Amino acid sequence: MPKNKGKGGKNRRRGKNENERDKRELVFKEDGQEYAQVTRMLGNGRLEALCFDGSKRLCHIRGKLRKKVWINQGDIILLGLREYQDAKADVIMKYNTEEARQLKTYGELPEHAKINETGMFGEGEDDEGVMFDDFADDRDMDSDDADDL
Repeated sequence: MPKNKGKGGKNRRRGKNENERDKRELVFKEDGQEYAQVTRMLGNGRLEALCFDGSKRLCHIRGKLRKKVWINQGDIILLGLREYQDAKADVIMKYNTEEARQLKTYGELPEHAKINETGMFGEGEDDEGVMFDDFADDRDMDSDDADDL
């Protein structure tokens, strides 16, 4: 059996992903592309995304990004739209939080888009109508009243 001649194994030779630290040029959408926010991860390289044009699409993560760039729920991504299937799209790239903020300041993303949060931009916008009951009466109960419950 051959002896190990190095330090570590396959993961050490692979190295660390240091692409996060590098500043890359900000990529804007072109025709046939759309910005979206990930709503749900489906597995098998697929996800559900809510595009900023208002439609929900089933997206496929392309092979170049599949195990190198980790996409999570709530991330801002750039989609390549399909001409023959409007309900499906392909993930072209993922924007980090700094790039997503820059897109928002340039006016590419809508103002109501939430960046780096778990809640999506289309959900929970009508929180003004929530009313809570006053529980002050419950605190004033005697211990005898609590036993009756």
